[in-house]
Amino acid sequence: MLNKLLKRVVRHIDGFLMGSLIVTILVALCVLYSASGQSMDKIISQLINITVALSLMWLAANVPPKHLERIALPAYIIGVLLLVGVALFGEISHGARRWLHIGVAKIQPSELLKIAMPMLLAWYFSRRDSMPAMKDHLIGAILLAVPVGLIMKQPDLGTSLMICASGFYVLFLAGLSWRLLIGAAVSFGVMAPILWSMLHDYQRKRIEILFDPYQDPLGAGYHTIQASIALGSGGLAGKGWLNGTQSQLDFLPERTTDFIFAVFGEEFGLLGNLLLLMLFTLIIARGLVIAAQAQNTFSRLLAGSITLTFFTYVFVNIGMVSGILPVVGVPLPLISYGGTSLVTLLVGFGILMSIHTHKKLVTS
Repeated sequence: MLNKLLKRVVRHIDGFLMGSLIVTILVALCVLYSASGQSMDKIISQLINITVALSLMWLAANVPPKHLERIALPAYIIGVLLLVGVALFGEISHGARRWLHIGVAKIQPSELLKIAMPMLLAWYFSRRDSMPAMKDHLIGAILLAVPVGLIMKQPDLGTSLMICASGFYVLFLAGLSWRLLIGAAVSFGVMAPILWSMLHDYQRKRIEILFDPYQDPLGAGYHTIQASIALGSGGLAGKGWLNGTQSQLDFLPERTTDFIFAVFGEEFGLLGNLLLLMLFTLIIARGLVIAAQAQNTFSRLLAGSITLTFFTYVFVNIGMVSGILPVVGVPLPLISYGGTSLVTLLVGFGILMSIHTHKKLVTS
């Protein structure tokens, strides 16, 4: 009886993907313990976040893709309406308006769009029987631009970039032509001065700091300088767990969230970084396999977008910490402390598992 119950519980869980996620989360707990100054309160809090996120991942894995396809449009509409609500009535904190009170709860609607946006575009393009025309991609771009514009207005550059990436990957996988891509790149170059003027002062400062962090070593450039020192001092094998001077002596800011990769690099060195990148590569490779084997267009586009967006999270965070990209406030996926991002990521992986395991059931 117990054996049957266990089989029912795990029948929609992909073993390889789940194993890779669990190993990565265990690594995350180890580095978080060090980065937080051996704080058990932080570990317990993150364990609660992990439990909630894994539970929601299991629920997502048990929802058939056909049901996800049905709720794609309503989820997108609700998400956009909530973003409008944030713009009108949202709570201002640290100069940004990102949260919305609904009764006794406080939510961040932009997180919903991380899942709803690729779902909506995958649903839209799955309803095109033939190769999508230019007008279809234009409509898709407009659907993407609405929430991205609202989120940038909050301002929240990191989240808007991630949602923009998730939508772009659907457009690309749906057959976006290279001519349109080149045209968009040229248009972006022409509009760059206008876009630059639309950025907030602190956002422009972050881009300037990318080229010369020492122009403001105790201000905007401090994060980048300290992260570079931490990564460089790790050497080949690192200083050892709990022995990173930049983090333990409190030189490294945001060391449990956006800059946790610098803590990891200092303590485990280049070899540790390569092992962590290998774990990320296994997760991404499994996601791409699931996307390639997907049963229909909706599942293929959604799985591809979720996987490539995860890759973008990894690339942007490590690039930001390494000093090759501006600081945009993107956490290192599965590693950084926090519940909101973890829930969104694991729900996405639950959808991947659903796409894979329900395909098997339909085939059988």
